[in-house]
Amino acid sequence: AQAWLLAALWETDPQFGRIRRAMVSITKISPAAQLVHEDEFMRMIMPNRKKADKLMGKLPKGQESPLGDFPTDYTRPDRSMRLTGIGMAMLTPRDRSSGEKTLLSARSSTPRSALPSARSDHREGSAAPPKAGAYKRRPIEPTEFRRFYDRNDLPLQIIHAGTQNRIGWKVDAEKLDYHHYLPIFFDGIREKEEPYRFLAVEGTYNLLDRGGSKILPVVPQLIIPIKKALNTRDAEVVVTTLKILQTLVLSAEMVGEALVPYYRQILPMFNLYKQKTASTFDKMDYSQRKRTDIGSLIDETLEIFETHGGEDAFINIKYMIPTYESAISV
Repeated sequence: AQAWLLAALWETDPQFGRIRRAMVSITKISPAAQLVHEDEFMRMIMPNRKKADKLMGKLPKGQESPLGDFPTDYTRPDRSMRLTGIGMAMLTPRDRSSGEKTLLSARSSTPRSALPSARSDHREGSAAPPKAGAYKRRPIEPTEFRRFYDRNDLPLQIIHAGTQNRIGWKVDAEKLDYHHYLPIFFDGIREKEEPYRFLAVEGTYNLLDRGGSKILPVVPQLIIPIKKALNTRDAEVVVTTLKILQTLVLSAEMVGEALVPYYRQILPMFNLYKQKTASTFDKMDYSQRKRTDIGSLIDETLEIFETHGGEDAFINIKYMIPTYESAISV
């Protein structure tokens, strides 16, 4: 009888209901925490992936010191110089051109850079056509979210838990100025480094979950951050943006209809990646629960756009994506 009474209270009592919802929110892995977990798994497979992206200019570099970057005339000692102690003599600013040395050929005094290349001469007559680079990743520029977080202008902090981190808001999210903060968080969804990405993605979901009627007036300010995130052509960023777009449309009434005039800015990337679906043939795709297939996510997002976009949604989607077929049965 006592067990039955406790079970009934657990289901009906408001206080127990709040505890149950809190436990569910803690045990459920959020999309931002899932990105952190995937990052740790990829670090085991490719430990220097992000370092290589920074060297190629795909990711923005962090500050060189807590007070900002060093002057341009400051000679930065490399790792070998720091180990041998030679770098201590190079800590003063000096002209870089005075220390430059030209590599000479072993048999002549001609610089190696001036010697002809056999490979370039061989391919000079039969040059291959250049690639279009439609799916090539674009460099990710520093975001406004990174700038505001580095200046400590965002009212949040990370709460470190056992299986996943959470956001601790210093101010109630319902009391925030959505016209100011929501575009900043949307601009941060194209970040790929921690803690910027986790805070931006988790904060975006929190604001959309608690925003209600405050979200609709801010929709025009969200178009440029969404367009920038999609134009990075980075699969990870595109997947995150598509999931946030679905949550945005379902977060409040009339948001889907408010997005219809901006389909010309959003949907070109949808048309580019619509057929980008993994072909598994007879194999089993065990990562379906993560929802990382771009083609399937685009189909889901377009269906949500059409369902919640009003009577003009389908004709505007069809204009931008000619291969789209209506998901609403007449």
